[in-house]
Amino acid sequence: ISEMKTDFINNMTHEFKTPVSTIMIASEALKDSEVAIDRNRIARLANIIYEENERPGSHIERVLNIARIDKNDFKLEKKPLDVNEMISLVVDSMALKLQKCEADLILELDADNAVINADELHFSNVLYNLIDNAIKYSGDKPQITITSTNKNGHVIIKVADKGIGMSRDQQSKIFEQFYRIPTGNVHNVKGFGLGLSYVNTVVKRLNGTINVRSEKDKGSEFELKFQGA
Repeated sequence: ISEMKTDFINNMTHEFKTPVSTIMIASEALKDSEVAIDRNRIARLANIIYEENERPGSHIERVLNIARIDKNDFKLEKKPLDVNEMISLVVDSMALKLQKCEADLILELDADNAVINADELHFSNVLYNLIDNAIKYSGDKPQITITSTNKNGHVIIKVADKGIGMSRDQQSKIFEQFYRIPTGNVHNVKGFGLGLSYVNTVVKRLNGTINVRSEKDKGSEFELKFQGA
């Protein structure tokens, strides 16, 4: 646990250092008298500052969410949600990210009775985390398949990738706080090791289950199962 917390602190420091450095460079450029008369450059630099400032904000929110979970100060506002609709919305919100890494995304949303009782914000965060992980642990040009089906009154969602996969030992640890899968030659993986811990907690609080099937170098598949509304 001590080692994982040290890794977490190192990762968090790195994640904050990058946007802070970029903001500093952009701010210094704004002081330049030549830049001050170029409205286009001012607008571009202001946009960089705004975007880079958003990143630490979202990181802080994720860390605070975990703190709330630990204290059990974590309220879910459940209402009927259409799973197919939610998946489509999250995928749309990630369109630029998916496009940037040239992801091949297949949606097979075949659940006819796709409504479950869930908290809209946290359920969409669960989907975002699973898709984001599929991108992170896939290397170049990720191949991701998201499906929804019905079985025995349940709605089943699967997020599968063809990425680096996991060993049995890693699969047993992935829902622990701060744990991050060793990535070998994949160097674009950032984060604090909080995502799947958060996903696991939210799914359980929504009375659902989460399982993972994975094989080293062949990819992973996460399966969520919820009672239909």
